[in-house]
Amino acid sequence: MKRPLLFGLILLAFVAGFYKAWQRPSPAPLQPQAFSSPAKGAATLRTRFVSNSPGPHRHAPSLVELKDGRLRAFWFSGSREGASDVEIRSAVFDKGQWHAETTVIDRSRTQIALSRYVKKLGNPVAARGADGNLHLYYVTVSLGGWAGSSVTTMTSSDDGETWGSPRRLVTSPFINISTLVKGTPIRYADGSIGLPVYHEFIAKFGELLRIDGAGQVVDKQRLSHGIAALQPVVLVRDRERALVLMRRGGGGANRVVASSTEDAGRHWAAPVYSTLSNPDAALSAVVLPGGVLLAVVNDIEADRDALTLVASTDGGANWRTIYTLEDQLAARKNPLDGPAYAAAVKALALATDAGLADANAFAASSVAHMCHGDRCNFEFSYPYLILTAKGDLKLVYTWNRSFIKHVEFSGEWLAQRLENHGPAH
Repeated sequence: MKRPLLFGLILLAFVAGFYKAWQRPSPAPLQPQAFSSPAKGAATLRTRFVSNSPGPHRHAPSLVELKDGRLRAFWFSGSREGASDVEIRSAVFDKGQWHAETTVIDRSRTQIALSRYVKKLGNPVAARGADGNLHLYYVTVSLGGWAGSSVTTMTSSDDGETWGSPRRLVTSPFINISTLVKGTPIRYADGSIGLPVYHEFIAKFGELLRIDGAGQVVDKQRLSHGIAALQPVVLVRDRERALVLMRRGGGGANRVVASSTEDAGRHWAAPVYSTLSNPDAALSAVVLPGGVLLAVVNDIEADRDALTLVASTDGGANWRTIYTLEDQLAARKNPLDGPAYAAAVKALALATDAGLADANAFAASSVAHMCHGDRCNFEFSYPYLILTAKGDLKLVYTWNRSFIKHVEFSGEWLAQRLENHGPAH
């Protein structure tokens, strides 16, 4: 009985797949981001922490601009990555300060809503639908590690103050596992959402899901073949052209993986290694008015102790460093012991925000999460960069697995950096 049942399930999956392909919707042009024409302002760069409460492990932040111009950040937080106490957290940035963080959803409530066991949560990202609602997508795992993930989604009609019940996004007709989300969502001209996702089970590759107004996956495109790649970031250059940058997924060169389309995703070029280094770490990028590409990457071949802002004026063929966000490479050659590491972290924290109430607590959190035995590491990772409607840049990233750091810089500051730094290489 077992063999006929297994054969029947496999046959059913293939039938469902063929039906899905037959029902595939007509292609839609891509929707480049729209911008207002901001008034000329000052060239400014400001840094601060999203949350000032020490203790928890924090990772994988993301940002979305709210209807009134405020920002909302999301991340996951708990005793450690993958722990059962991990929650999806959020905070709002308004009038120059971050308000108190709140819990959006936890493992227990997700489990009840999905009517299935949930082992852990991770990687939240948000997208605004054509109807104005916010859609939050986050990773859930029921069995195994991250390779056993699926994507869960919730919807908010009040910019994240309240949320509807979680539900699983169906990304595959068979088993529906090994789909994770990290990259910034995009829009199609017909109002549907493009959600970059990736797979880690057996093979590592990126995909782009197309989600309609009802929240259903109506199409998906494979973004990489032959090169292990994860966590795609889709850069929409115009209605037909887009560049995808992906994290190296292990093996091969320690470089960012790139692919592109000239026909709104009907076909994607074979992936290639770019000139940007990558230590198997996430990246983020945006398209600026005028077509300049801006990315935040760990532009190094190992570890995550340096984070850089880079730009390309030739569609991603060449990149130049325009600003160093973090650099602790020197600590590799001269490793710091616990007290020296704590002092270094305290200095970095105060450089980020001189008004911290207790920089020692920041240092203690980093020591707890980043010191193992006699070795203490620095980590600045998982950047998430957005361009606001007014043309300003907002960035968040994981800071020593202990805090979420926020960097904002004006269009004028960026224009000066682009003008004053040399040619790409």
